[in-house]
Amino acid sequence: MTVPALDVRSVDPALRNAWDLPVGSARHVDSRRIEALARLGISTIGDLLRHYPFRYLDLTATMPIRDVPLGSEATVVGHVRDIRLKKPRPRLSIVEIAIADDSGVVVGVWFNQPYMAKRFSVDDRIAMAGRMEMDFGLRQMRSPFVERMDAAETPEELGRVLPVYRATEGLSTNWLRRLIADALLDFGAVPDPIPSAIRVRRGLAPYWWAVGAIHFPRQLRDVDEARRRLAYEEHLLLQTAVAVRRHRIVDLQPGYAHCATGTHVAALRASLPFTLTADQSTAISEVLADMQAPSPMNRMVLGDVGTGKTVVAAFALALTADSGTQAAMMAPTEVLAHQYATSMGPLLDAAGVTWALLTGSTSQQRRREILKKVSSGEISVLLGTHALIQQDVSFKRLTLAVVDEQHRFGVQQRLRLRSKGPAVDLLVMTATPIPRSLALTHYGDLDTSFLRTRPANRPPDHVRTVIVPHARRAEAYETVRNAVRQGRQAYVVCALVEEGDSPEARAANREAERLQSRVFPDLRVGLLTGKMRPGDKQRVMALFREGAIDVLVATTVIEVGIDVPNATVMIVENGERYGLAQLHQLRGRIGRGEHPGLFLVFADPKTDEGRQRMEAIARTDDGFALAEEDLRLRGEGEILGSRQSGLPQLHIASLVDDEDLLLAARADARELVSVDPDLVCAQNAPLGHEVRAILADTGSAVSSG
Repeated sequence: MTVPALDVRSVDPALRNAWDLPVGSARHVDSRRIEALARLGISTIGDLLRHYPFRYLDLTATMPIRDVPLGSEATVVGHVRDIRLKKPRPRLSIVEIAIADDSGVVVGVWFNQPYMAKRFSVDDRIAMAGRMEMDFGLRQMRSPFVERMDAAETPEELGRVLPVYRATEGLSTNWLRRLIADALLDFGAVPDPIPSAIRVRRGLAPYWWAVGAIHFPRQLRDVDEARRRLAYEEHLLLQTAVAVRRHRIVDLQPGYAHCATGTHVAALRASLPFTLTADQSTAISEVLADMQAPSPMNRMVLGDVGTGKTVVAAFALALTADSGTQAAMMAPTEVLAHQYATSMGPLLDAAGVTWALLTGSTSQQRRREILKKVSSGEISVLLGTHALIQQDVSFKRLTLAVVDEQHRFGVQQRLRLRSKGPAVDLLVMTATPIPRSLALTHYGDLDTSFLRTRPANRPPDHVRTVIVPHARRAEAYETVRNAVRQGRQAYVVCALVEEGDSPEARAANREAERLQSRVFPDLRVGLLTGKMRPGDKQRVMALFREGAIDVLVATTVIEVGIDVPNATVMIVENGERYGLAQLHQLRGRIGRGEHPGLFLVFADPKTDEGRQRMEAIARTDDGFALAEEDLRLRGEGEILGSRQSGLPQLHIASLVDDEDLLLAARADARELVSVDPDLVCAQNAPLGHEVRAILADTGSAVSSG
């Protein structure tokens, strides 16, 4: 296999477009390999060249088996002498592969990977990399990485660093090396997307060197420099796309300058029955300043659980009334929309702001009345669900769109709400703390306000968290019973609605029946799930809020927006199935009144990640700290759930480890766009090509809507 030279500098601008060609355009890629590459998510030449190694086999530092110190990592090369598959007991298989060189023998051991016995044959020449140990007098490596070596490779050729790729059936990592090596020779000499001035200022290697070194490094230390350069490039592309989107929305669009003074905002401030936290005061000032500016507001309020983002939105809504215009506030669920009526309605009433609630379950007669008053301007604020974006909902003068729990909406849904007025300010809110790096990337076109401080009546230890092994279930139930005896209420949260959704998890329907008949026959047990009809959900929540239900069995439909101050205990079934952010949100539903809360998580985690998540939720109630931990443990895809911003996936950059690169790229991107917003200058043209492709793929959608 020919390894591409690292100093190919004959740049061909046309090759950037060639990266969009089907992967079948590459050498040696027939129909069978096209199918195999598709299973790896590779469909274009660019996908193939961005299929980076996930590890390397350092054959420049191979050692004789006998000379490897015990307890150290090493790579050895030898011939297979013996292959054994053992099954000492049911559900346990052990594969042992012994390789030998002129100095000795080492045995590779794999547990419950029986296919390893079929990967190699006796006399195959393989490289094995792992930690050298001694067991029963034999040198051994447990779960090492192994690679068959080409019989034609000479000792000189072995003296290099070998890339290891994620492979698939019908396409080995060795074949991937061949395909990528040829693709680098044919398509790798593309213009560098990083402008030379930035590259020099940031001390970054040129593209042609980095892409060669990441795939076929001459020495292992080249990998770190290549990865840093390519990671910076990914951050720069995304941050520039975000900066261009922000420029189009904020700088190029006319806005509505709201009234700087008025009676409604003043009345709201005077009527508050509590003192605003410092974070709330700052966020309110930022929102009102944005709304009074002549350009459109594009702001996100990130609030930890219980930090009071509702009152921030109330001030924004009151300012639209002061300006004689209208606002719409959209929630993802009817339960949350009805909570607006309960929590925000009194604030708007006190401020003298007219409002109405519109959901899918609103009666036709009431709906007609609301739509008539909204279109005439008689109603200043319309609260609701997806019903707000239906075609027949028409405002006289909409100037503010508020989207709550915005990550639960698609980009097009947010755009449709904003499009119901000619110059609409946008305020998006979430009670799900987002790691800073994730916010800067996926919501980087939004200004951000943070709410971290809880009101004084909710100290940090107001809600205690305990991880409960399933064997102690009876004790947890007694805790619920004691709380009810004291006049309090409790939740029991199940991940699923019905049996059959998953064999190992408790389902809400069955659990409600079991608790009522066998555990709490003397208590009043209710059920709330997302599959219930809207009217039934409202009825159940009303009964729970009024104290007519002692124990509410629910799914995660209660995750946001539920405020029942008398609920002080929550049991979460199968806690290991949840992310930290979701557990933190659920925990925020209790202890919302004067009485402290107890959050009991049933969990017997079987993995290190599961144990770390349970330890983290018990250790801290800081939502932003938990968000960072969740990102570290599960990655950005799991945190976002779905790709809300439409931005492409990172291939080599990390939101966990690369915050310094991200911040540098963000600063460089904003500077570039401020000087050359269309990226048409000669030095910015390659970057502009990539950014326009990103924007085209997302329909120039703005992450905030």
